[in-house]
Amino acid sequence: MPWKSRGLLCLAAWCGLLLFAGVGFGADAPYILGKDSQFDPDIPHGLVLQQAFNASTNSIFPGTQRDYWVYIPKQYDGTKPACLMVFQDGGGFVATNGGWRVPWVMDNLIARGEMPVTIGVFVNPGQVPALGALATLPRYNRSLEYDTMNEAYARFLIEELLPEVESHYRIDPDPDARAIAGASSGAIAAFTAAWERPDAFRRVFSAIGTYVGLRGGNEYPTLIRQMESKPLRVFLQDGYRDQNIYGGNWWIANQDMLSALQFAGYEVTNRWGTGGHDGQHGGAILPEAIKWLWSEYPSKKIGRGVGSQAPAAALIGGDWELLAQGYALPCGLCANAQGEVFFADRDASRLYRIHLDGTVTIHRPESGGAQGLVVLGDGSILASQPNSRRLVALEGAAGERFAATEVEAKELAVNHAGSVYFTDPRARAVGLLSKEGQVRVLDTGIEFPSSLCFSPDQAWLFVSDMVGQYVWSFQIQADGNLGQKQRYFRLHLPDDPRGSGADGMTVDTEGRLYVTTPLGIQVCDAAGRVNVILEKPEPRSWASDVCFGGAHFDDLYLTCGHRVWRRHLHAKGMPSSAAPMVPPPVHL
Repeated sequence: MPWKSRGLLCLAAWCGLLLFAGVGFGADAPYILGKDSQFDPDIPHGLVLQQAFNASTNSIFPGTQRDYWVYIPKQYDGTKPACLMVFQDGGGFVATNGGWRVPWVMDNLIARGEMPVTIGVFVNPGQVPALGALATLPRYNRSLEYDTMNEAYARFLIEELLPEVESHYRIDPDPDARAIAGASSGAIAAFTAAWERPDAFRRVFSAIGTYVGLRGGNEYPTLIRQMESKPLRVFLQDGYRDQNIYGGNWWIANQDMLSALQFAGYEVTNRWGTGGHDGQHGGAILPEAIKWLWSEYPSKKIGRGVGSQAPAAALIGGDWELLAQGYALPCGLCANAQGEVFFADRDASRLYRIHLDGTVTIHRPESGGAQGLVVLGDGSILASQPNSRRLVALEGAAGERFAATEVEAKELAVNHAGSVYFTDPRARAVGLLSKEGQVRVLDTGIEFPSSLCFSPDQAWLFVSDMVGQYVWSFQIQADGNLGQKQRYFRLHLPDDPRGSGADGMTVDTEGRLYVTTPLGIQVCDAAGRVNVILEKPEPRSWASDVCFGGAHFDDLYLTCGHRVWRRHLHAKGMPSSAAPMVPPPVHL
């Protein structure tokens, strides 16, 4: 479709014309647009082109239609890639008769070298038009796209809309060269895009951001404090007369965001004012914000949190190290007493050993499609083979002995006494294989029991639920039965109707529980509270299992996607077959 200039659309249906006209709710400060927001006839001026984007039925937002605008600075000649800055609610930001006037701001700052040569993309939210001639409403996607706490909108930009722009212009793929901006729900959309995809955006301008309880945005201050920091630079603007309605208090929420970002060591600054939910203050300080966002570019890269007080900073000892890749479905991580780690490639029916130096060798060329693995006291490996409905002990290179039949176990855990507990998701059951080979079901009712592990003192058994929000806790009775069942470890939920996705688990000697989830490895204290969320090495891949290993049991091993990873931590695990030990008391 050819590019063409078109008039601006009315924005009232999207986000309220008042916001972008600079007329707000309770605004009383004399915020005035400065010279950087005015037209200067003596400098080069960029070109603004408008285009429509009509999504296909296979789009992330199927059937949506939207306008977007592209600002091409005069200094861009195509000989080298330009930086990028994306604005949500784009029609309001691109207009030169409103409260933002971004094309004029970019003209001025680029001409003076106060921001790099940058292509601006101004995107309106989508709507699905009504069908037929009846007086029916379209579906307005603004809140869905902007307020939702997942990567859908970021993916829409990265995979669908921006490639249209990049087919015409050279844009630097370096995330340090990419900024994203918005106001109100457009602000949380900008932050979420960078938060979910720091590989694509690292500079964020947020005006009167909607970090409140509309679609989960109120959770951000907690997540920022608990997740290991991301390489982002954030500018926050708000005023004390901002909205205080059913979703929350915008002014307080933005202060919470600032406090959390500072706590976690992010590059962040703010400008607080006296205005309301409008664009007056944001428009007045926009040039200052853009200059700060692009300061020291390209000489200084945006890094992770420095001076962070977050627990993640104290726990992390190094970055993820890729050990091996190319597996169909790696799973079943477990360690022997020496710290060597084993895992199965279920679909390939092979069993692998990770040596202390990180090399990976085939331990058994045929493991019968194993999924769950544990190392027994005699050094043999007990494997669950759910497709064959059996548990089998794998001995040496080829030997094996049946441990139980008619058991559709997924994951296994063995204690120092040699009792093996297992989960059976199809039957919603937790069971026990005794040392004598007897199998009995101990509990039913967990929606999707997945992984299980013991507390360091082996007095408690923990069971993850891939559907529910909680990891369950059972007290192990003298006869091996389970009592005092309780939903105990409360996890953060992804924006996913399938549930928590909680899968593999392990514990350290401090009593912390590590749970693989779509949000990352959630680390809970012994009181059941998430303290830390370690990021996955592959954010969009499934993290299936986790365990401690290495010579000192201070390396965390992870199966994620088709790869196996390792990361050093300032924590120490222990093989479950080791003697029980009592962790430190819980700090309540």
